[in-house]
Amino acid sequence: MSDVRFTWEVGDLQDGMLMREFLLREKTLSRSMLTDIKFKGGELRVNGEVKNVRTTLQKGDIVEVLFPVEEVSESMSPITMPLRIIYEDDHYLLINKTSNVPTIPSRHSESSLAQGVLAYYKENKLNRTIHAVNRLDRDTSGLVLFAKHRFAHDLLSKQQQNKTMKRSYYAIVHGTLDKEEGVIDRPIGRKEGSIIERTVRGDGQGAVTHYRTIQKCGANSLLEIELLTGRTHQIRVHMSSVGHPLLGDDLYGGRKEGINRQALHSKSLEFYHPFLEKTLTFSIELEQDMLDVIQTN
Repeated sequence: MSDVRFTWEVGDLQDGMLMREFLLREKTLSRSMLTDIKFKGGELRVNGEVKNVRTTLQKGDIVEVLFPVEEVSESMSPITMPLRIIYEDDHYLLINKTSNVPTIPSRHSESSLAQGVLAYYKENKLNRTIHAVNRLDRDTSGLVLFAKHRFAHDLLSKQQQNKTMKRSYYAIVHGTLDKEEGVIDRPIGRKEGSIIERTVRGDGQGAVTHYRTIQKCGANSLLEIELLTGRTHQIRVHMSSVGHPLLGDDLYGGRKEGINRQALHSKSLEFYHPFLEKTLTFSIELEQDMLDVIQTN
């Protein structure tokens, strides 16, 4: 059994409630979690005694949920690497990812940030698997959030679906936009004949990007960008679609001028921490290669 466990006291409004209803409605566990607890080695306890989801709860009861151990995929081996940890607690791990490192393993890379996180867990004797709350492209730098257990991941996934998690980026694009601030609302789908590229297409998924010009950098512009949706390559595709591809992004029409990757950096993240019951906000500065582009123009 894992060391992931939660304890709650039954209140006035939950008196007489079934355990199933208490966990699903009051504590927002998913039905699949309850199934895993039952069949994969977890436990439900009331006042220290093992119970099941049909148990009737009374005011003052202490409900304890012990989650089963989560198995690590055999295809993902730990790889020790330096991690720039911005924040960590029992539930979440926030890392400032460097460029040239994918978030999760791919056939094009020998290592990934996720494997570095697995090694970190192992070194610290944490029996955990990988739950990436957000992902960045290999050459995008910045904030990547990992949940340390499934329940923590599920709660933040709900925030992503409800669009209450806020993410913003810095991007350096070619040229100067006609409007210093605006919204790009164009659906995105796969490009015909490619498994990697995306494009704006009528039958794609809805995608909305808000941008604001921060600084003119010679023939380029530094933008602050907020994602209102999270499609693959969304910023890169949207900026290319309006004629201002990211500097260095040769996949979508950018030129490698003073930088060897797409000039994109995940700069800030805001989310409601469901266990601390407060909103956390994090912000980091640009990577040196993007600073160099700005300072030399």
